[in-house]
Amino acid sequence: MFHGEGHFVRTHDLLEIDAKQLISSQAFAPQWVKAELSQNPFVVVRRGLATGYEIPIGVRGTERNQRWAAFCHPKLVKRILTPSQLLSRAISTSRADVIPAFRALDLLKERWMESVLPWGPGGSVGFELASGRHVATPESDLDIVIYAEKRMTAEEAKSVCDHAMNLPAVVDIRVETPVCGFSLKEFAGRGPAAILLRLPRGIVLAKDPWGDEIGSMDPNYAAARSVLLNRDCGRLLKNEFRRTDVQMNRRKGAAK
Repeated sequence: MFHGEGHFVRTHDLLEIDAKQLISSQAFAPQWVKAELSQNPFVVVRRGLATGYEIPIGVRGTERNQRWAAFCHPKLVKRILTPSQLLSRAISTSRADVIPAFRALDLLKERWMESVLPWGPGGSVGFELASGRHVATPESDLDIVIYAEKRMTAEEAKSVCDHAMNLPAVVDIRVETPVCGFSLKEFAGRGPAAILLRLPRGIVLAKDPWGDEIGSMDPNYAAARSVLLNRDCGRLLKNEFRRTDVQMNRRKGAAK
C-alpha cells in the first residue's frame, strides 16, 4: 500500500518516470534495464511491500525473461496512466490487423460499455498503449484489470466472464480489491472452495477476497483498510508482476 506526496497509485498503473535519475539510483540494475529505460521511461506498479515512501515497480524489456523489480521515489514520477485511462487510447489499424488482443479489446469495450466498475487493459497491451512501444505480439493474451472495492458475487463474476468469451484472443481477467488481487475466472467457478489471492507478501488461499480474514495474513491489510475508509486519501496501491504469475502457476501445478 502506498500513498504520499501527491501520488496515489495502485496495481497495474503505468508510470512515466525520470529515467535518468532512477537509473542513477539503481547501482545494480542489469544493463538491459538502463538501455530500456533510456529509450522508454515507463514502468508498471507491481504488487510488493512498499519501503518507506517508495513505490514498488517493475521494468520490462524486449525479451520475456527481461523483467526486473525495483522501487521508485514519487518525486521521479512524471505521469500516472491507469488501465481505465488507456481505454481512450486509439488502436491503429495496422496493429489491430496483426495483434488479435487489440481486436479483442475493441470488442470488449463494446460489450462492457455499461460496466459500473473501473477496468482497463494491463499486460503487454496496456504497456503498449501507455508507452507507444510495440511489445504486444500475435500470441499475446488480452490481460484485463477490474478494480472492485465492494464485494461481488460468484454469479456476477460468471456474468462478466461470459461477456468476455468468443473473442479473437484469450482474455485473462484479474480483479483488484482494496487489499488483494485474484483471477475472476477462478472466483466465478470456485463453489465453496478457497481461491488463490495475491497480497504484497505473497500468495495465500482464502474464500473471501474482501473478508477480514485477510487481516491475519498480511501486515499491509490495516493500512489498506484505513486508506479505503478515508476516501480523501486518494487512490490505492496494489501491485502485480510476472513473477507472481509464475508462483501461482507452480502452486496450481502442485495442487493437481
